[in-house]
Amino acid sequence: MSGPEARPRPRKAPGRGAAVCAAALLVAPLAGCATGADDGTTINLYYAPEQNFQQVVDNCNAAADGRYRIVYHQLPRGADDQRTQMARRLAAQDTSMDILGLDITWTQEFAGARWILEWTGENLAEVEDGTLEGPLDSARFEDGVYAAPKNTNVQLLWYRTDLVDSPPETWDELIEMSTELRDAGETYQVNATGAQYEGLVAMYNSIVASAGGEILSEDGQRAVFDDGAVRGLEILRDFATSGVTDPSFTNAMEDEARLAFQSGNGAFQLNWPFVYPAMQADAPELAENVGWARYPGVEPGVPSRVSIGGYNLGISRYSEHPDEAFEAALCLRNAENQKFSAINDGVPPTIESVYSESEMAEAYPMRDVILEELQDAANRPLTPAYQSVSTVLAATLSPPGQIDPEATAEALRLSVQDALESKGVLP
Repeated sequence: MSGPEARPRPRKAPGRGAAVCAAALLVAPLAGCATGADDGTTINLYYAPEQNFQQVVDNCNAAADGRYRIVYHQLPRGADDQRTQMARRLAAQDTSMDILGLDITWTQEFAGARWILEWTGENLAEVEDGTLEGPLDSARFEDGVYAAPKNTNVQLLWYRTDLVDSPPETWDELIEMSTELRDAGETYQVNATGAQYEGLVAMYNSIVASAGGEILSEDGQRAVFDDGAVRGLEILRDFATSGVTDPSFTNAMEDEARLAFQSGNGAFQLNWPFVYPAMQADAPELAENVGWARYPGVEPGVPSRVSIGGYNLGISRYSEHPDEAFEAALCLRNAENQKFSAINDGVPPTIESVYSESEMAEAYPMRDVILEELQDAANRPLTPAYQSVSTVLAATLSPPGQIDPEATAEALRLSVQDALESKGVLP
């Protein structure tokens, strides 16, 4: 999900969860760090572990001035576990959940199940004001907006400045540069996420979007896999068989790719911004010779379009305090709190103006490239059946070196269509 592969690491201590409640969360992860005010309304927030997010919650509680109190319940670390826990409780119409932290790939599913409320009126206007279109699109379902984008994420191309003078702009150039380095006896490998999981799906989706292709129809009802999607299959296969990938490419997820590059085995890496603070802390000498650039595109002179990640805030349909929940969610994702979370927890903002804040420069020296990509962002297929679609895609694309573009595209048209129709044909 954007989720397992997209969620950036904290920039400081490796442990997650606010320090003030770490001990309590180790004992009871869903007990939260506070019990709510003796008087007034408790708003229960269920959100993924984020190291300094309790400070954001505290800020919003202070702003509420006693009218309500947000209690932060940390969900499990694993994205699948987060989704499963919330889905089960919502299916049981649990009234104790108010604000839900949703990986962007779950938002359509939860909206389609009618588990979350639509944002309307002034609440919607505030969410739309200044929010980047890509993250906002991830919160849309049918004709409405069903969540407030809290943070986003996007992959970059990381490269060794001591090995190449300027980064490649296309996949063909990436393969060519790596091959030239290999032939010259230099470090040459490209570290990327080729394992059978969501990271491989995100890579393929980025290539397809950059080729101007479509996986699904615009309404999300039909598996298309047009010429651009077939071209994406060709590029993915050519990359996997080019001889420039890490030997563990077909088993690598984000952290494996990061560690391989960080150990000095790669000339290039395709990964999320969390690798930057990790290199600063663990391999400072290498970090001095690492630059960043836009993710590779397909055609020269045509900017790439890259799959985004991130989290949205949804309001449970079964909340007994929806008005307060909407107000609290707006506070949790306002510009000031997004800036705090970006600087302290490494989660890129969804509000465009935050990128120009002077405090962002040190935490995000690559912020201009991140923003450029976000302005041309590509969402993964928007459908309530995304989990099934993703599972089929990952299984069919793996291993990438065995892709037969035309035949694989035809197989995907059939299997993804079955997934869209909930026929349960999952690997």
